Amino acid sequence: MKNLQPIQSRKIKKNTVISLEKGKIPPQAIDLEEAVLGAMMIDKKGVDDVIDILHSEVFYKESHQLIYEAIHTLFNNTEPIDLLSVANQLRKTENLDAAGGDFYLVGLTQKVASSAHIEFHARIILQKFIQRKLITISSEIIEEAYDETIDVFDLLDDAESKLFEVTQGNLKKGSEAAEGLVKQALDKIQEISNKEGMSGVATGFTRLDELTSGWQPSDLVIIAARPGMGKTAFVMSMAKNMAIDFEIPVAIFSLEMSSVQLITRMISSETGISSGKLRKGNLEPHEWEQLNVKVKNLTKAPIFIDDTPSLSIFDLRAKSRRLASQHGIKIIIIDYLQLMTTGTSQKGGGNREQEISMISRNLKALAKELAIPVIALSQLSRAVETRGGNKRPLLSDLRESGAIEQDADIVSFIYRPEYYGLTEWDDEERTPCEGQAEFIVAKHRNGGLENVKLKFTGHLAQFSNLDEDFGSEFQSKMNVSTSETVLPSAEEAFGSHDNLENDGVPF
Repeated sequence: MKNLQPIQSRKIKKNTVISLEKGKIPPQAIDLEEAVLGAMMIDKKGVDDVIDILHSEVFYKESHQLIYEAIHTLFNNTEPIDLLSVANQLRKTENLDAAGGDFYLVGLTQKVASSAHIEFHARIILQKFIQRKLITISSEIIEEAYDETIDVFDLLDDAESKLFEVTQGNLKKGSEAAEGLVKQALDKIQEISNKEGMSGVATGFTRLDELTSGWQPSDLVIIAARPGMGKTAFVMSMAKNMAIDFEIPVAIFSLEMSSVQLITRMISSETGISSGKLRKGNLEPHEWEQLNVKVKNLTKAPIFIDDTPSLSIFDLRAKSRRLASQHGIKIIIIDYLQLMTTGTSQKGGGNREQEISMISRNLKALAKELAIPVIALSQLSRAVETRGGNKRPLLSDLRESGAIEQDADIVSFIYRPEYYGLTEWDDEERTPCEGQAEFIVAKHRNGGLENVKLKFTGHLAQFSNLDEDFGSEFQSKMNVSTSETVLPSAEEAFGSHDNLENDGVPF
């Protein structure tokens, strides 16, 4: 009867993940692990070759993980790395016996004569680790796929997120030789020359496009303003122009407004009918006809809107990768940055400033990974309101984190003097500012700084080129690559009614 208790206690839990590796030996390369660790302890060059490739988790044996952690600690402290120093470090952390003791460490150093081929061996170890991770992830996905209580789209996001973590943590890009980079640069210059200098994604705002040559691939662009300045109106005008006029696929992540509200703004902009009328359905016969005809362009536009509230940076990256893969999106717009979360459930793990720093770093990483521009809207602090004078925004007004300024390639502001009751610009001519706005490029990592004036139609919250004649000349050059169609005027293309609840008051 004494043996019955252990047998009864070995009940399989309902939610236990049945591993796919059951009955098989997990992928591993113990001999190579020993060779790599031994080489690192006898040759400093071996440490330099693989320290940025490996991490302790990639080793299959727990003792090897402890030894590598000791080597990594010594490396970070710029201390010598050899048999004695590694043994001493393990002794400090009370892990020497768990690592196999002095005798085992001596045996590792005797298995190799030099660090030759250590990088090749390290990459095989890394491949075995990735195989083990994929087995574990696949097992978890299979188990969760049988659970009817889990939403299938949550399952997809979770699976993509886990696979992405494996990629990000282990497939690190190495350096490239100048020869290949020069060839890439020359090919890029040739490509740009064929596009008359437009190397990025055109916004349709003429002077802004001339300043930036379009939003550039891999750039993180921050557009900041106080509430009511028209941040959402500006990016929605851009999105409509890119998708309808230039046929550029655009992804919009709206954390504040619903997707239907955003598309209603675009309908209002495209048709010239106020969103108030669209919301109430009080349209005249000619407006119904106008609506039915002009909305067709928007129906075919490659615009993809996700209105998930409190979106985490990890979910954003997963969704963006899927959109890039399935629909070939060329730009991402986020409205707005401060509403995002880190997706971590740790309490007391950091303040909001640290969270924003993490989000901005990940947005920049996403732009580089997908090689497309990422546009993120941001709020400004109330310091703007308390400051005297014209209240033009400054970089120091960026809310919650200086990391936004550090990570961004372009930091820009939207400023409308009329919002503060001003009637003139603060220039020498004291020109009237009625119906005008300013797009201020305050930081431009790869170009110049400029304040670009735009036309602003208050009752519709529309932004357009201030100099229509100049804009028409630019538009005549920007033909869609797939057709001979001439683009509409800037006034028609960039209109966007902004606040659905309060007509004429933009966000």
